[in-house]
Amino acid sequence: MSSLKGKVAVVTGGAQSIGLGVSEALGAADAEVVIADIRKERMQRSAEVLRGRGCKISTVELDVTKDDSVRSMVQQVRARHGRIDILVNSAGVPPNVVPLIHLSTEEWNRVLGVNLLGVFLCCREVGALMVQQEGGKIINIASINATGPAALSAAYNVAKAGVVSLTQTLAAELAPFGINVNCVSPGPITTEFHDTVMPQRAATLGITREAMEERVRASIPLGRWGKTEDVAKAILFLASDQSEWISGHNLVVSGGLAGVAAAPPKQVVRDWKGPKGS
Repeated sequence: MSSLKGKVAVVTGGAQSIGLGVSEALGAADAEVVIADIRKERMQRSAEVLRGRGCKISTVELDVTKDDSVRSMVQQVRARHGRIDILVNSAGVPPNVVPLIHLSTEEWNRVLGVNLLGVFLCCREVGALMVQQEGGKIINIASINATGPAALSAAYNVAKAGVVSLTQTLAAELAPFGINVNCVSPGPITTEFHDTVMPQRAATLGITREAMEERVRASIPLGRWGKTEDVAKAILFLASDQSEWISGHNLVVSGGLAGVAAAPPKQVVRDWKGPKGS
């Protein structure tokens, strides 16, 4: 893999999970990495760890759901480094596992706010800078849920499907400026995300978390859960010169798993009074 020396990379959600793995991989490739995250204290701790490993790391506080915060992030990075060569949109939140008919508007907005609106805002603002530069790489984190939606995760499925569509749209629009836009769709990865989701999934089936995790593992053709490094390697490829003729692509990193679409057990429908007027 070619060196990223001299390249400036922004990783949203870079303080933990996949984002942290990506920040380390880009830093190890000699990029100047800016971790942009809403968790200020954790961001600082993560940055110190990566600096101790020889990575060039700086930080900027970011709420991806706020226009002003995203614009401020871009302005700060531009003032500090002069440009942004690589954007990795990794900021995201896990969904609450719930049937769509019980999904609250607040939960829908929470999940789409970070996982889709946040990607849009960062793509828009950084994309505008890359247009001026006439070059750059944008890599969005989607999910296998985008094309193989899992039951009980409607908001998350829709958000990630939107990320894939947004990626493909932006790839066409920014191609004349020499900008590559791609996305990576991870499968089951051992992260804090699944520390939240797996217990909820297990509860819907009346089994232990360990049993749930084994069910998932057994469904993966390559026979193991993914690691953050697996996703980081794919993103490193898309951020490098090796992918210069690839754009609008959704790279699935899932150990061969296409999706989990199995129906959940039949559940009692609570608090449903029928359509208005019935």
